[in-house]
Amino acid sequence: MRPNGSDNSYLQVSSRHRTRLVFDRIRRHISRLAKEPKSSDVHRFRTNSRRLEALVGEFSSESRSKHKLIKQLSKLRKQAGKLRDLDVQVAFLEDLKIPDRQNHRAQLLDSLISERSRRSRKLPKSFDPVTVRKLRKRLRLASSAIVLDGIDPLSRALQRLPKADTIQLNEKSLHAFRIAAKSARYLAELAESAAASFFVAELKKAQDAIGEWHDILKLREEAEERFGRVHDSTLVAALNNIVNARFRRAGNAALEAVGNISRRHTAPASTPTPRKESAASAQDVRGAVA
Repeated sequence: MRPNGSDNSYLQVSSRHRTRLVFDRIRRHISRLAKEPKSSDVHRFRTNSRRLEALVGEFSSESRSKHKLIKQLSKLRKQAGKLRDLDVQVAFLEDLKIPDRQNHRAQLLDSLISERSRRSRKLPKSFDPVTVRKLRKRLRLASSAIVLDGIDPLSRALQRLPKADTIQLNEKSLHAFRIAAKSARYLAELAESAAASFFVAELKKAQDAIGEWHDILKLREEAEERFGRVHDSTLVAALNNIVNARFRRAGNAALEAVGNISRRHTAPASTPTPRKESAASAQDVRGAVA
């Protein structure tokens, strides 16, 4: 029994508290991005805007204000996401050690750094006073419209999680799984239990593996546009090998996470099979130039 009431009443109080924290974080990030955003601010805004969209979408009734809020957050998140992607790609290329006789790595790196600088200057303009004022108003309305009474966030999260037999290991479906898994994870974060913590941790590992694959997939596509296919560029060939290795790892991570969660909830007494540690990024790079 939790303090001050039943387990269910404690769950509702805890869920409301965690929901308020999400709204508070978004308000702080908006203020920071309206000034001179740091990479950490951009990343946190993206993550928490997705988290808030999941909560508003799941726990508030349909309204014009709700749809406007989700649309506005989605637009701002995509703009912030482009800057975050450039940060990741620049850092990856700076660390990538491959023969570069064609100078393709250096050319692409210079171009991405320039684009990152341009977007860093541009992003604060998207958070102008009028936009921020409208966004804050919609956040207030959304916060008051969320209903959590009688709701078990973990049960909702389990309903939203894709089933193992529906996961197809191709680029489109793996990325779609990551998005669906994020929404399920954000719902489970409202719960406070060992089962919810396990659910969140398993999905986080899978999402990270899929994200690492997707980041380099987009980088390879950028390199292909500039330098041609695998036989035209050493850089493209290296990125292609890394993408393939990370894709296999990501697919395995997705299937393993869903399997572990399913076993946990169909046979609570069983002990999940320990995950093997993923290979280091350096191994991807060695495979790329082998």
